[in-house]
Amino acid sequence: QVQLVESGGGSVQAGGSLRLSCAASGNSFGNFFMGWFRQAPGKEREGVAGISPGSRARKYADSVKGRFTISRDNIKNTLYLQMDSLKIEDTAMYYCAASTDGYSASFSWERSQTYNYWGQGTQVTVSS
Repeated sequence: QVQLVESGGGSVQAGGSLRLSCAASGNSFGNFFMGWFRQAPGKEREGVAGISPGSRARKYADSVKGRFTISRDNIKNTLYLQMDSLKIEDTAMYYCAASTDGYSASFSWERSQTYNYWGQGTQVTVSS
């Protein structure tokens, strides 16, 4: 069983930055495709970014491309999401997720069904 714990959320003004982290338990982190998702009240969960086990493939939703950067440290078993130029519409609960499909998950990274393990989420609130 893999446990994922997100941190780094908070409240920030529009235009500001936050860095989310996701710490994973176990010894298989380096084999997982990892993703960040978000869900705002009344909306469906959406894929924000994904990264392959060796960081070769990085995927982004169009809404965050150029503003968010996903990265990982396989030694520290940690996934990151650097969020810059934040907008009010980025307000949501952010979740990290792990897929045991490895690199092949990059072809369906934005689908929730691709992932086997989920964290509990961290809230990001962007105000004007």
